[in-house]
Amino acid sequence: MKRLFVISVLIAAYSSVFAQSRDNLMRKLFIAESAIKGLYVDSVDENKLVEDGIRGMIEKLDPHSAYSTAKETKAMNEPLNGSFDGIGIQFNMQADTLLVIQPVLNGPSEKVGIIAGDRIISVNDTAIAGVNMSKEEIMRRLRGPKGTKVKLSVVRRGIKDVLTFIVTRDKIPVKTIDAVYMIRPQVGYIRIGSFGMTTYDEFMEGVDKLKKQGMKDLVVDLQENGGGYLVAAVQIANEFLKKHDLIVYTKGRAAERQEFKAEGNGHLLDGKVVVLINEFSASASEILTGAIQDQDRGLVVGRRSFGKGLVQRPIEFDDGSMLRLTIAHYYTPSGRCIQKPYTKGNQLDYALDLEKRYKHGEFYSADSIHFADSLKYYTLRKHRTVYGGGGIMPDYFVPLDTTIYTPFYRQIAARSYIINTNLKYVDDNRKQLKAQYPDFQKFLVSYEIPQALVDDIIKQAAKDKIKPKSDEELQKTIKSLKLQMKALVARDLWDMSEYFQIMNENNTIVQRAITLFAQN
Repeated sequence: MKRLFVISVLIAAYSSVFAQSRDNLMRKLFIAESAIKGLYVDSVDENKLVEDGIRGMIEKLDPHSAYSTAKETKAMNEPLNGSFDGIGIQFNMQADTLLVIQPVLNGPSEKVGIIAGDRIISVNDTAIAGVNMSKEEIMRRLRGPKGTKVKLSVVRRGIKDVLTFIVTRDKIPVKTIDAVYMIRPQVGYIRIGSFGMTTYDEFMEGVDKLKKQGMKDLVVDLQENGGGYLVAAVQIANEFLKKHDLIVYTKGRAAERQEFKAEGNGHLLDGKVVVLINEFSASASEILTGAIQDQDRGLVVGRRSFGKGLVQRPIEFDDGSMLRLTIAHYYTPSGRCIQKPYTKGNQLDYALDLEKRYKHGEFYSADSIHFADSLKYYTLRKHRTVYGGGGIMPDYFVPLDTTIYTPFYRQIAARSYIINTNLKYVDDNRKQLKAQYPDFQKFLVSYEIPQALVDDIIKQAAKDKIKPKSDEELQKTIKSLKLQMKALVARDLWDMSEYFQIMNENNTIVQRAITLFAQN
């Protein structure tokens, strides 16, 4: 009893000292903030002072802990939450005018009669065309709470007068699945752009659609997918794995190990699976990829993924701002830590990691990537060797092909010649194209970009003194131009699935995946 009493006294004393130490630290921060506010030579914004103080604390931590203002938090969460309030249009800016590419199906704009090709010139009697208004400011004016009304003035080809529409804003769904189609007989293809609140439901809709078309095997494309909600990645992984199969686990200093396991009720337990990744695939993408690879459920094709394996816990403040604090690491089923190494407080070095990998030659040859024996792990069923150390290394490496796009092509693409020419072409010829190609398959087989369009782009570049270095470079550029333009026309006439259906025939990672289905 005496010993227990002594231990209790020591614990109480330690707790008291700890509490006093914490109070002293808080008091120190309070005195510093009060002194700056009250005594500093110039006036200061107290809210900004506090926010800068928070940012100053977290910038010395890991690269993914972050603070965001209320406005930044709202903008950051919209793509993940599955919807936002607005008028429901896809648009682009052409010659300082908002051009409607497509109204969202059954959305607020389509319901009142706004069509593809319309030009919105004013919002609530405020001009947005010809006034150099930023795209962000235009979006702010178009968006608003569900149920509110907005007056749009529209110029339509073939109509002399300006048209007026009153649109009632509504919830607009944000799609996270970019493409769903049959890439080969019995082989489906689904490209996931990000992992949001609706991703699992979108994915399963795609699976049902493809199964009705005879899908037995599946390509899951995660190239350029920067991640998102953990739960969405876990739900999709569950569709492929057997009951009790480990999908991912998390562990941190103050966070106990938490495991996520498959329930065994998936709809994709049979059939071959190939997952596609590249250097921009991160976070939730790496969780799904790691689970498929470690459980030997499928193969991974592409290049080593980004290596973002830190778990953030959102801490919300009363004003809507948020602190996203890293509390744990993600681990694949074999025990690999997904997170690549970093130095605390050195954000620049972390930001330049991909550039370093590029210069080191990692994007061109798997032989340039060296792993220590301590980073060696084994898959759980076939005991294949896989490596930790950050990111997911694919089973089949596909080098970055820099020969596909010439320097001349990259210059004209960077200066928006291609996009602007496409917008004008589709705008001028939409009705004719729709009549001539009522379905995509006919378009895919028989449509060719007019040579005059390509010539026009080359002439535009020449005016800006941008020219190919040789006839060989010109001919190679023209081939890439025609493919890109055809895909963009398909996108504007139909949707993103049709765009990727064209572009994927020139994607080396996608094409390597297709060969694997033929081999196995």
